[in-house]
Amino acid sequence: MKDNNWKAWLYLLPALAFLGLFMVYPLVDVLVYSFEEGYNSASQTYFGTGLYNYSYVLHDPYFLQALKNTFILVIITVPLSTGLALLISLALNAIKPLKQLFQTIYFLPYVTNTLAVGLVFMILFKPTPYSDGLVNALIHVFGGNTVDFIDGPYWAKMFVLCFYTVWIVLPFKILILTSSLASVNEDYYKAARVDATPKWRIFTRITLPMIAPMIFYLVITGFIGAFKAYADAVALFGTDLNAAGMNTIVGYVYDMLYGDSGGYPSYAAAAALILFAIVLTITVINLMIRRKLTR
Repeated sequence: MKDNNWKAWLYLLPALAFLGLFMVYPLVDVLVYSFEEGYNSASQTYFGTGLYNYSYVLHDPYFLQALKNTFILVIITVPLSTGLALLISLALNAIKPLKQLFQTIYFLPYVTNTLAVGLVFMILFKPTPYSDGLVNALIHVFGGNTVDFIDGPYWAKMFVLCFYTVWIVLPFKILILTSSLASVNEDYYKAARVDATPKWRIFTRITLPMIAPMIFYLVITGFIGAFKAYADAVALFGTDLNAAGMNTIVGYVYDMLYGDSGGYPSYAAAAALILFAIVLTITVINLMIRRKLTR
């Protein structure tokens, strides 16, 4: 038995070494940096330790704006994209002819380059010297005024960012939920139809409970993905997200490291750990809710 244990640990050693080197060590390193005040990466020196980095980040207007943008993005896009994906998956599951074709069409945005999709959205929403954009042309049809969704008011830019994010994440969720719906045992539906059970009751009593674990999985991964949003904002508003007022927490961390105001790894480390704490808290809350509902 002991020989088998040693063999098991030996087989796990490469994976453990990889995790330790590329996950555990960087996390510990970031934790140390976050408490080192005035850390200079060139000279590897700092002038003190404490909570100043956290205090600075939490009082930085740019970080507070990034925090606000990220939370709005999370609150809007995660429930909306999950709900839309469920509705579309139910529709696809009910369609027999051309089902595979429709699934492929819905999956195309997921395999398309993020920046390429961002350029398409700029063409749709950004006014130019030659046109007001396709979306504004549609607004004019209904008698509305031109809106600059890229360089205009905050609500317009946030609308485009949320729309873009939902568009990007929707295909993956549709794929997962469609597969989950296909795995539900058909015998349950046959028994319900014999009893003349209404469709809404079949959905709430059979379909939803059976695919609930997958929905919770998509919600948790959706929260994590939305909190890590950065490329989406860059694709729409360029690299100077602070000037556009559309930065995210990950964008703030990047700016503190490499941006025009960069060179402050201690501030970046503090912001990264604040993000880690937020994501961990929300993930734990979601897992607790899932456990309570599935009992």
